[in-house]
Amino acid sequence: MSLAEAKAAAREAAFAARAAAHAAHGPGRAGHLSEVLAGYRGVPLSGYWPIRTEIDPRPAMEEAAAHGPVALPVIEGAGRPLRFARWEPGCAMVPGPFGAQVPEVQDFLVPEILIVPLLAFTRDGARLGYGGGFYDRTLAELRAARATLAVGFAYAAQEVARLPLEPTDAPLDMIVTEREVIGLRAG
Repeated sequence: MSLAEAKAAAREAAFAARAAAHAAHGPGRAGHLSEVLAGYRGVPLSGYWPIRTEIDPRPAMEEAAAHGPVALPVIEGAGRPLRFARWEPGCAMVPGPFGAQVPEVQDFLVPEILIVPLLAFTRDGARLGYGGGFYDRTLAELRAARATLAVGFAYAAQEVARLPLEPTDAPLDMIVTEREVIGLRAG
């Protein structure tokens, strides 16, 4: 089986596991994520607007926005890193690529913490995304400039023993689930 086939199979299984967790728990609780972010008050942060069955980080993002800048990722094209548009609770939103909402007014900033959506993760920080490489490219670019903390946010049921990886797959620094915080490395 090729790496591409192995990743496709892993994605299929991960979509199913996440969908089952979402059905069992609803959009999820951001309690542990809020606790983690409380230790970084005022640090520029990027969250994400949940799509499909992703766990919802918006309650934690709303809390963080009271203390510092929060942004949402904006996809500007295939093969390009993400940019991050400032977001505030209640701001006007418009549809972006892949169904995620983005701020209507795009005032860009550079986050130091990224809450990263995912399909599956391993306890040692590997992440399986949707396959576009947007977060991998973005994290490589941000980490080349300064320390950047990548926090995977997922249901505990999305944990797997191992994932097919490529050298360009960016690792997570921490994983937060509805059950626990898995600390891995400093950003």
